[in-house]
Amino acid sequence: MFRGTTKTYILDRKDFAGDLYAIYEEVMVYLQAKLNTTLIPHARGRDERLELPVDALREALVNAIAHCDYRSTANVQLYIFYDRLEIVTPGGLPAGMREEDLGVKSVPRNPLLFGMFYRMGMVEQVGSGIKRIREMCRDYGVAEPVIEVSENWVTTTFNRPNGQVEDQVTCEVAGEVKQLLHALTSGSMMRAELQEALDLKGQANFRDRYLTPVLEVGLIEMTIPDKPNSRLQKYRLTARGKALLAEVEGAQE
Repeated sequence: MFRGTTKTYILDRKDFAGDLYAIYEEVMVYLQAKLNTTLIPHARGRDERLELPVDALREALVNAIAHCDYRSTANVQLYIFYDRLEIVTPGGLPAGMREEDLGVKSVPRNPLLFGMFYRMGMVEQVGSGIKRIREMCRDYGVAEPVIEVSENWVTTTFNRPNGQVEDQVTCEVAGEVKQLLHALTSGSMMRAELQEALDLKGQANFRDRYLTPVLEVGLIEMTIPDKPNSRLQKYRLTARGKALLAEVEGAQE
């Protein structure tokens, strides 16, 4: 998991080992913990809605595991960026499969493994996986994934709907983000003052996990933007930050 849209700053890394079904389940738990969640209020309370359709992610992950070239020393890799999720499968397309065949037909690279997944109910008929993924994304109201094929890799990219990120604060840090925004309602504050208000230790951790992400999505801003490293630098709420805070607090009443 990376900060921003490049691999420059790593926020988290996890390797998965064991049997393939256990890996599949553990990766799905990890994805649901790291992706953003929207709270949808209704008459009986609130429901959580993941920013991407869970069933489409399951299908894409199963495809990656089932079609991986296990002769390669590379592993299936998942990259979570600010704007997208990439599922990268080593091996390219199997022999006899063309890029234009994706979503229309399938040539299982590992027929025994695919057959096992079929008997477990993890996949349906051959050739329908990509078509179902696209349909589930359309029904969910998000963009269809982009599939890129090269000689040695297949990459499935889901665009994250971060244009609405102010409504989708990551569950892992939602409480701290709300506290950060609430602390600034009394006026602008320096980094150390904000960190003390949230009772968080570690300057680097505070910047990477809380301050920088909230700055990047425009919920707060610098009082001296042309001198970001100034010792007099303070932070204040933006109009977007005030609106989000009011919405979150209103939903919790």
